Amino acid sequence: METTRKDIALISGIGMVLFLLGNWAIAITDPVESNYTLTALEMLRSGDYVSPRIYGNFWYDKPAFFYWELIAAYKLFGVNEFAARFFPGVFGTLGLVMTYLFARKLYDRKTGLMAAGILGTCFEYWLLSKTVITDATLFVFFNAVLICFYLGYSTGKRNIYYLCYVFAGLATLDKGPIGILLPGFIIIVFLCIRREFKEIIRLRLLSGLMVYILTAGSWYYAMYTIHGMDFINNFLGVHNFLRATQSEHPMWNVWWYYLMIFFLGCLPWSWTLPAAIVKCIKARKLPELDKTSGFLLTWALVINIFYQCMATKYTTYTLPGLLPIAILIARYLYEREIFVKRTVAVMLALFAILTFTVAAPVCSQDGHSGKVVAGVYKDRVQTDDLVVSYGDYKTSNVFYGDHMVYRLEHKEDIAGMLPDGKSWNAKNVMPFMALEELPTDRDVYLILNNRKFDLFEKDFNTAEWELLDSFKSARVYYRKAK
Repeated sequence: METTRKDIALISGIGMVLFLLGNWAIAITDPVESNYTLTALEMLRSGDYVSPRIYGNFWYDKPAFFYWELIAAYKLFGVNEFAARFFPGVFGTLGLVMTYLFARKLYDRKTGLMAAGILGTCFEYWLLSKTVITDATLFVFFNAVLICFYLGYSTGKRNIYYLCYVFAGLATLDKGPIGILLPGFIIIVFLCIRREFKEIIRLRLLSGLMVYILTAGSWYYAMYTIHGMDFINNFLGVHNFLRATQSEHPMWNVWWYYLMIFFLGCLPWSWTLPAAIVKCIKARKLPELDKTSGFLLTWALVINIFYQCMATKYTTYTLPGLLPIAILIARYLYEREIFVKRTVAVMLALFAILTFTVAAPVCSQDGHSGKVVAGVYKDRVQTDDLVVSYGDYKTSNVFYGDHMVYRLEHKEDIAGMLPDGKSWNAKNVMPFMALEELPTDRDVYLILNNRKFDLFEKDFNTAEWELLDSFKSARVYYRKAK
């Protein structure tokens, strides 16, 4: 027990340093991080912690749990980059501890330490544990469902299954129905492969679902009570069903997408998969899988195959699959402990260097964040002044500028861009303003994407506009009221 405590303290300490180091210097980026940070900020300022909102509008993209994390961090550390990235780092560290404890329970201490080290130094895991998105939190809750299932299944202590429903409820509060559907599907697939159909009946389904509803249902019920079918149609219809059936980014809807993500995301450990396959081929036999290895493989493969079948593909979706993969890699490299230790040490140093030499400077560029652009006008803009964006709308301009920014478009085009509840336009909840109706009786700050400069010269009287500052991707202009 004393050894376990020391291991947890070591893993926690390294994890917190690794995932929090330099976060104060990494600007909030677009388009994803800024949506979360601004939504939580508006919830905090409104005092309404139930209904997510952005640009003053209710926003049904994600459930409330991650926003609650951000609000708590804002209260602890103020509204800044470190606060926004704090809980992803905390949950990233919890994921390492959870992996260590589970691998130690399945095998031994050495496997647990190696698995935690391998997971923490996978490029994707490090990156997402420093990113303002829901996935580090989902990683913990989603995988806790499967860990609790296997502990209950392998020991015969089936009351542990109730914890599955608690964690599934928390995962559903963080990401949506996928928090119970996919872990449940993995469990069913595993039991069917082993032909243990009676175990499905022993999963405490009725009483467990009551626990699940009590955990996750209160927020969903409150949202339906307040917003009715508008919440159902947007949250379930657009942000869940539409993602599964209609590709948001068609260019990435290819069969090899998650294979690519695996090899990139698992760096520097990706080579172990082909090495294991080659080893099996040379031995001229398939590996004889024990129950535990079979469960870990099922866990990892179902996640990747499931998301490969979805129309919309994101790099983050298969993150939960890294936990079983890390344990399997630890078992494959079990006799190469010195190599693993050296690789982990090198990667820890490399990630520290990348934080300050790549992540911080790149994220601060105006092409990725509105921080420097908003800094031009933030201290100048008055309450009645107007800030508009032409060519590339960035939510981070609103977050950093602390002033509403209107999306400037031609009047005839706006109708086709507004949310209609049936397409990806549902995400266009930012305020629009017709270019032809831009008022002349108010001071105006214009954020212009440099790629639209030719249209700017065509659509505006450039003589009226004063250039305040210019960057690689954008310029900021000012026009005084007439």
